[in-house]
Amino acid sequence: MNEMTEDYFVSYKEWHDAMANRCKISLTPEYCAERVRALQDPSDAATTQFLELYGRAYRDKVIGWFQRAGAGN
Repeated sequence: MNEMTEDYFVSYKEWHDAMANRCKISLTPEYCAERVRALQDPSDAATTQFLELYGRAYRDKVIGWFQRAGAGN
C-alpha cells in the first residue's frame, strides 16, 4: 500500500469549507449517506483507489466527516 504520510484535509472545518464552498457540493443527508456507503464498500473502485492513496485511518476520518455533515453539524 502506498499511503500518503499527511492527510489531505486536517480538520472537519477545512474539509467542509472545501466541499461546500470551493467545490459547491451540496452536503445533503442523502448525498452524505451515499458517500459513506461508497467509502465503506471494498468493491468500489474509487474507494480502493482512495485507500491506496490515503489509507484506512484517513478514509475513516472522511467517513466521520460525511456522517457529521449529513447530520447537519
